[in-house]
Order: sequence, then C-alpha cells, then structure tokens
Amino acid sequence: MTIACNLDALAPSERIEHQTLRSKLFSGLRSHRQIGNGYEFEIDRSKASLIELARWIEFESRCCPFLDFSVESARNHGPLTLRLGGGEGVREFIAAEFRAVIR
Repeated sequence: MTIACNLDALAPSERIEHQTLRSKLFSGLRSHRQIGNGYEFEIDRSKASLIELARWIEFESRCCPFLDFSVESARNHGPLTLRLGGGEGVREFIAAEFRAVIR
C-alpha cells in the first residue's frame, strides 16, 4: 500500500476550511493513545462539534484515502472519539502529521 497524500484533492477554499477545522480539533483534544496501526483521540465536543469532525473527515479522506476513520459519540454530550488507522506505516504517518499533539 502506498501512503501518499493527494495535495490536489481540495480546492483552495476547501483547504482553508480543512485547516481551520484541524485547528479546532487540535484545540479540543483531551487525550490520545496508540492503537493497532493508528491512534485514538478524545475530543472535547465543546471545542469541536460532531458536524465539524465529520466535515474534517470528509476533507481528510479525500487528501489521504489510505486512512481508516471511526467516530464514536458518547451519550449525554460526552466526548467524541476519533480513531485513525490503516495499513502498515500509517501509525508513523499519523504521528508525523499530528506531531503537534502526539508527543
């Protein structure tokens, strides 16, 4: 499997929105942990909504079609859980892309 982003997948206006959503998601990260071939992120829904997360996933899946996405929405307006993963080498890719929040 090739791990390569399609930098032409988003129009310029979409790229700006994608970056804005990414910043919101990062600001809402409560925790992260390594899982299998990826990471699990807990997101404070007061910082980023389920709709915003879904929109970010739409953009990210077009740029990085090799990623698997899974979202869980906790009851009583609890946190959102985002799982990112994929095949061999994807965990390292995620760590590099999210290095601002994965230490």
